Amino acid sequence: MSRKVYIFDTTLRDGEQSPGASMNTDDKLIIARQLLRLHVDAIEAGFPISSPGDFRSVQKIGQLAGDDAAVVALARAVEKDIDCAAEALRGASRPRIHTGLGVSPQHLREKLRISEDECVERARRSVAYAKRYVEDVQFYAEDAGRADQSFLERVVQAAVEAGATVVNIPDTTGCQLPEEFAARIRGLREHVRGIEDVIIAVHTHNDLGMATSLALAGVREGATQVECTINGLGERAGNAALEEVVMALRMHEDALDAHTDVVASELTKASRLVSRVTGMQVQANKAIVGANAFAHSSGIHQDGVLKARDTYEVIDPDEVGAQGSELILSARSGRAALRHRLAELGYSFPQTEFEGVYRRFLEVADQKKEVFDEDLDSLAQERERDVSAVYTLSSVQVVCGDVATPTATVRITDENGEEHVAAATGAGPVDAAYKAIDQVVAVHGDLHEFVVKAVTRGIDAIGEVTVRIVASGGAVYSGRGSDTDIVVSSAKAYVNALNRLIRTERGDA
Repeated sequence: MSRKVYIFDTTLRDGEQSPGASMNTDDKLIIARQLLRLHVDAIEAGFPISSPGDFRSVQKIGQLAGDDAAVVALARAVEKDIDCAAEALRGASRPRIHTGLGVSPQHLREKLRISEDECVERARRSVAYAKRYVEDVQFYAEDAGRADQSFLERVVQAAVEAGATVVNIPDTTGCQLPEEFAARIRGLREHVRGIEDVIIAVHTHNDLGMATSLALAGVREGATQVECTINGLGERAGNAALEEVVMALRMHEDALDAHTDVVASELTKASRLVSRVTGMQVQANKAIVGANAFAHSSGIHQDGVLKARDTYEVIDPDEVGAQGSELILSARSGRAALRHRLAELGYSFPQTEFEGVYRRFLEVADQKKEVFDEDLDSLAQERERDVSAVYTLSSVQVVCGDVATPTATVRITDENGEEHVAAATGAGPVDAAYKAIDQVVAVHGDLHEFVVKAVTRGIDAIGEVTVRIVASGGAVYSGRGSDTDIVVSSAKAYVNALNRLIRTERGDA
């Protein structure tokens, strides 16, 4: 039997640090449920000292996970950080505090402004302090990729002696070659006393496009935990993508003497969910979960795949949940068929909410010959957003043309059920709709990004709009809306982004 490699998911902490990918507590709980369905071994739920929202997220995910996964809270090597992390983890069945500090010359000199001896002592002291609260303590040596190897070994030795159960070796800037990173892990195994009794973790970044290769190089040399994120979200160019790490280990289990317990068939669903929640699009040619990952346009490739799938596909799409039985839905489909297909896609609605989804489904079906799974995903996500919305867009009417001044009239319902009507003119129909919305909604954000894409193929496809707005304090909020009318999609996306801003500002995000 090969070694088990623990999958430590940090989508909710490091992944959230992608610009524009911020998540509120409800968002994190939705993703956490999917991570539990994936059977990840640890969920890094947040950095509790950073904000009340992160504190609540760690608390609630700790309660949600039970014994199914370790729930991890990040803390700098500072006592107040560790105190806060411990408090947030109080209700967790399997709490872990993840504490540490930078170890590279750049971090010691420019960021921390401490000596090597002081760094070693802070590492020892922070781990020992965290052990007062929890048995499971993970130590991170930030920017280990650029650290002096002998000094890195000193710091890790101090953490192990202080009681760390996991030592995390990050290539924080993604700058190393895989063989260089492998040599670091090998050196730690050879020179740190007692390291055979702790888990060696690797945390790699994708600045040079090698995050997955770096992680696998660490596993080859004995690392038994990989820190990764869904879709490779993370600072700058992102982290090692969970789906890539899992499938690479699955394909090369014998060569690497390693396996994971992740349920691979949940990977595609996880990818789509994280994309929808964060508003971060997955590139079409993304490995494992991209729209083109199992698509073939070349005639030679098509001929080969038709004769034998593995001519050009090394992974069965079913293995990662990319395919399954197909139920064709149209305007002639009834409630039972719609509910059945939604359940297959992982959506369940109480009867009162389902009727609203069904009415919306009929509206789309009347305009399309066929309603695809991606359409249903969009409809279901739209409904979930409406249920928790502060403001809900009821209708949009626009008048425009080459000789007419673009004018929009919107009807918006607030959380108390009161309906508001406003009209405005603008440079175009979308601009007019946004100005009308601003007359009703109490907050405003400057439009930072506007992205349009078709959810499915065909001229009658649902159009999906993702917008990012910047609040006065500089925070970025994303929103998504979908409809067969692009102006309506745009208005929904803007209202959803404003809802996120409002909920954050009043503290219920």
